[in-house]
Amino acid sequence: MIILAAILSILVYGFIAAMLGTVMPTFTALFKLSGEQNGNIALAQGLGLVIASVSVGPLIDKRGKKIALLGGLILITGALAGLPSAGGATQLMALYFILGLGGGIIVTGANALASDVDESRRASTLNFLNLFFGFGGLLTPLLVANFFKGDADTKLKICYLGAGLGLIALIANIVAKIPPPSGERSFKMSEVGGIVTRPVLYMLALFLFLYVACEVGVWNWLASYLISRKIDEAKALNILSLGFALGLLIGRVVVSRILIKISSMTVTLAAAALMAATTFMMLQSSDATYAWIAVFCAGLAMAPVFPTTLAMVADAFPRGTATAMGIVITCGWVGLLVSSPIIGAVAGQGNANLGTALLLLPAFSIAMVLVNLALRPMLAKK
Repeated sequence: MIILAAILSILVYGFIAAMLGTVMPTFTALFKLSGEQNGNIALAQGLGLVIASVSVGPLIDKRGKKIALLGGLILITGALAGLPSAGGATQLMALYFILGLGGGIIVTGANALASDVDESRRASTLNFLNLFFGFGGLLTPLLVANFFKGDADTKLKICYLGAGLGLIALIANIVAKIPPPSGERSFKMSEVGGIVTRPVLYMLALFLFLYVACEVGVWNWLASYLISRKIDEAKALNILSLGFALGLLIGRVVVSRILIKISSMTVTLAAAALMAATTFMMLQSSDATYAWIAVFCAGLAMAPVFPTTLAMVADAFPRGTATAMGIVITCGWVGLLVSSPIIGAVAGQGNANLGTALLLLPAFSIAMVLVNLALRPMLAKK
C-alpha cells in the first residue's frame, strides 16, 4: 500500500502537470486571453509550487510523509473540481496557484517516500516511480484530444476526472501505513544549517532550475505552439501526449535499468546534451509527423533528469533528505517562475512569436551541460 500510495500520488501530479498546457487553448478562446495572461497563470502555478516545496521539506522530515501527501491531495482535488467553473483570468490564477501548492507538496513527499525504499538503487527506484508521472502526463492531453472533444464545457470535464483520480489517491494514502520518522533518523531543525551551507546543494538546485524551465516549457506551451503552426488542436494534443509524455514514460522505464550500471552524473550529462538537440529540432517544422518524432525524442532525453537529480540530492544528504529535496525542487519551480512569463511576453498576442520564445529551451539545456560538468568534482568529494 505504501508503494501504491506513492505511485497514485505521482500519477495525480503528472495528470495536473499536463493540465495547463492541455486546457490553455480552451481557456484562451473562452476568455480571449493574451500570451501574457497565459504566462501569468503559469506563473501563479509556479509560485504555488515554490511556496509548497520550500516549506514542506522540514515538515516532512519532522512529522513524516503522510500528513504532507494527504494535504497536497486535498488541495489538488479541490482546485481541479473548481476549474470548470472559473469565470476569467483572475480565478484561473487563483485555482492554478492552489494546484501549484498541492503539486509542490506531492512531488517532495512522494519522492522522499520512494527514496527510502532501496537506498542502494535510489536513482533507479525514483525513475521507476516517476514513470507514473509520465503516464499521468500522457493521459490528460490524450483524453481531451480523443474522448472529451467538442465545446469548452466538454473539454473541461477532464478536470472532474482529475479530481476523481485525486480522491482515489487520497483514500490510498489514508489507508497506507506510511511510517513516521524513526527515532534514530528523526530530523532536527538545528541540522538545516549543515544542509544550506554546502555549495553542492546550490549546484544541484541550479541544474534542476534549468531542467524544470525546459520540461514545464514543453508541458505548458507545446500544444499552443503547434496550433500556431497550423497543426489542428487534436493533433497537437496527441503530439503532447503520445509524443512528449510517452517519451518520458518509456525513457524512465529504460533508464531505471541503465542506472544500475551507469552513474547518475553520466546519465544526466548525456540527457542534457540530447535535450539541447531535440528541443531545437521540435521548433523547426510545421509537419505533424516530424513534430511528433522530435517531441518524442525530447521526452526520451528529458526522462531521467528530474528523478535522477533527486537521487543525487538524497545520496549527498542522507539526513534531512526531504529538506534538501525541497530546496532543490523549489529552485526547479523557480525555473518555471522565470521561464513562463518570459515565454508568454515574447510570444505576444495570439502567440505570434512563440517559436522564438521557446528557443529558451535549447539554450537552458546547453547551460545544463555546463552545470553538470561543474558538479562532478563536488559530488566526488561527498
